[in-house]
Amino acid sequence: MRDIISRFAPAPTGYLHLGHIVNAVYVWRETRARNGRILLRIEDHDRQRSRSEFEAAIVEDLAWLGFAADGPLVRQSERGSIYEAALDRLRARGLVYACACTRSDIARASPPDGARAFQASEGAESGGARAFQASGTRRGRPSGRPATAGPEGPALRTTRDAELRYPGTCRDRALPDAPGCGLRVRLDPSVERFVDLRHGPQEQRPSEQCGDLPVRDRDGNWTYQFAATVDDYVQGVTLVIRGDDLLESTGRQLQLARLLGRAEPPEFLHHALIMRTVDQKLSKSDGDTGIRELRAAGWTPARVIERAMSLVHG
Repeated sequence: MRDIISRFAPAPTGYLHLGHIVNAVYVWRETRARNGRILLRIEDHDRQRSRSEFEAAIVEDLAWLGFAADGPLVRQSERGSIYEAALDRLRARGLVYACACTRSDIARASPPDGARAFQASEGAESGGARAFQASGTRRGRPSGRPATAGPEGPALRTTRDAELRYPGTCRDRALPDAPGCGLRVRLDPSVERFVDLRHGPQEQRPSEQCGDLPVRDRDGNWTYQFAATVDDYVQGVTLVIRGDDLLESTGRQLQLARLLGRAEPPEFLHHALIMRTVDQKLSKSDGDTGIRELRAAGWTPARVIERAMSLVHG
């Protein structure tokens, strides 16, 4: 039996809202039930949008709600040397190349619909929304309806937005690693199989879902997929608990971690998301669900947590 280590990983690009609280409840409940440790990781890899005042508010609100992590917080902005070392390991294997493509370039090179087609979710949680992409196959039926946006990961997208697949335009161009270029890691075709603790057996094909994975963007920021994968490996995270919006990221993170040398992957649990509408998950801009606003209105920690979890079924 390996030690259970999980993490709560908010991005300091806004204040906490009820969606984050649902994730925190899952993280603390599931990890403590298994006598595990919880790390607090501030995912401030996006230097343009991250703010120190948001980080301070996140830490304060978590303490007010009673969510205590084990050990000091870690900031991704202070872990550049760790990411560089991981990148060097991939470079040594010939897996890294420079890419000059913009998102518009990738969209123009994509199929006429601009992205992979969505399939309607089979389960009751779909609520009429469309869920995961065709090449990221889900086996098993998730329970419940969508509930909260997790604290980590990409900027807000509606569930009807499809992900662009990178077509490999710069794969063999041998471009220099220069300002204005991003970096990608070659993902050879693979089938990534894992058992989600809520959804059951899963199969994903990252090379079909997203193509070669970006690890550093054209502005010099480490990407979420790369930084989170490296941190989970280096920090010894064995249990990843996050929202359903990140389920499709799992296969590519498993493949990337294996390329980095991780022998035993973590377990994954993806929970339901609170949806603002049938198509759109909760975001930091939804002030009526912000923890700061609820505190100012006189809500107690217990009432905030109860309200957050009341919006989740399953």
